[in-house]
Amino acid sequence: MAVSRRVFLATAAVLAATGMSRPALAAPAGSTEDPRYRIPVSPDDTEADLVRKASQVRPTARQIAWQRLERTAFLHFGVNTFTGLEWGTGDEDPDVFRPARLDTDQWARALRDGGFRLAILTVKHHDGFVLHQSRYTNHSVASSSWQGGRGDVLRSFADSMRRHGIKVGVYISPADENQYLHGVYANGSARTDRTIPTLVAGDDRTPPRSYTLPATDYGAHMLNQLYEVLTEYGPIDEVWFDGAQGRIPPDKVEKYDWDSWYALVRSLAPDAAIAVSGPDVRWVGNEGGLAREDEWSVVPVQEKDYGRTDYALAYDAPDMGSRAALVKARPVADHLQWWPAECDVSIRDGWFYHADQQPKSVEQLTDIYFRSVGRNSVLLLNIPPDMDGLLPAADVARLREFRERVDRELPEDLARDARTTAAPGRVTVDLGREREVDRIRLAEDIRHGQQVESFVVEAQQGGAWTEVTRAGTVGASRIVLLAAPVRARRWRVRVTGSRAAARLAEFGLYRSRVKFG
Repeated sequence: MAVSRRVFLATAAVLAATGMSRPALAAPAGSTEDPRYRIPVSPDDTEADLVRKASQVRPTARQIAWQRLERTAFLHFGVNTFTGLEWGTGDEDPDVFRPARLDTDQWARALRDGGFRLAILTVKHHDGFVLHQSRYTNHSVASSSWQGGRGDVLRSFADSMRRHGIKVGVYISPADENQYLHGVYANGSARTDRTIPTLVAGDDRTPPRSYTLPATDYGAHMLNQLYEVLTEYGPIDEVWFDGAQGRIPPDKVEKYDWDSWYALVRSLAPDAAIAVSGPDVRWVGNEGGLAREDEWSVVPVQEKDYGRTDYALAYDAPDMGSRAALVKARPVADHLQWWPAECDVSIRDGWFYHADQQPKSVEQLTDIYFRSVGRNSVLLLNIPPDMDGLLPAADVARLREFRERVDRELPEDLARDARTTAAPGRVTVDLGREREVDRIRLAEDIRHGQQVESFVVEAQQGGAWTEVTRAGTVGASRIVLLAAPVRARRWRVRVTGSRAAARLAEFGLYRSRVKFG
């Protein structure tokens, strides 16, 4: 896909819609982040206070890098692949895990050819079976006859992804059915100081640094596994936690040691985004891959359960960050935070491979793309390996077709070399001659926050400016599809509502090459 002049409409595209100043505020106690990535709020704040504070929130460098990925992949693989379950039981025989033809290079080639820039492997799902050589559980590849107990899916995965230019992410489920069966998960133990890594019999490691962190018995188990993954497999770019609890009696709840887990990740993988039960990335609120029509990266949050970043509004609220939403969240919100949305969805009906399921159509995937990447979010598409340890041929073909379709939807940016002029709240592009346009792509320079609340795109026809389309938020990426092509030489975007001075990094004009019928 041709990305048009991102980050360099520069000062010419400063959209001074309001001209508010943006003073830096102090960071929360103990924070090592840019102090502006989360700003405290109070129930006494007026709507004007909230909007002003929202306009001052800025993303961290790791969040900016993450939002630029746009298309990321999930790979659900484990004992469930062989048992046919979606949520395992924890008492599986490790020997059921026997992928006869595991080829992670095949995974990487397929993802690269599909346009994906990062891939996340389910190193541990809710069943507790881990795909690396862990010292802390027997429910792992080391207990399988696969590769004589010496197999390591994570190592193969990480090496393959990097070899093909794809960033590496890991999903380590907080829930653990196997550790529950062994009396570790949800055993009621107190939080006490734990030394990480906790060396075991025969452990030949000489850690350059150890950590003393508060944790329960299970929290320490997670910390030790995190330490293994983050120190033995090369740079990790995303650590993905969900909030699932094990399928356990309601009076037995494991209160997760989020603060300690976050601290260890920050120390060992400082560039890694922590999602989606994490401070860097939030779940969009559905598993259909669909963002809201107007998706804000600045949203109200509250802290729960030992520092977990949580929603101040319902996770699936139809409005997460508008002025009305900020006011609605005011009684419970602790902060306004840069917390961009990740849209997860599986290419098949299930998250793990099932032979009777087929991949979504190119049309379905393209619609999801425009309603995720095109709405200020990052797409996380799951492609589950099969029992041979391969991505199914039908899925591989679909990924290639999906990329080709997006490339045809957004081919050459007609505005790439056009003459551009700007005035406060307005950017005008002269294409040099009349051209047909039916796709418009906008982006703010999010280093200066997310400011645009509404905009209108116009084309000059017969000497007069005519409205072509209008919409709300922009953020890191907004793609607008026109119902029919519009032919014009001169085009402009006008910001009609903004929280502070907004800066556009992209105003791209496209003519789709997709033919129907």
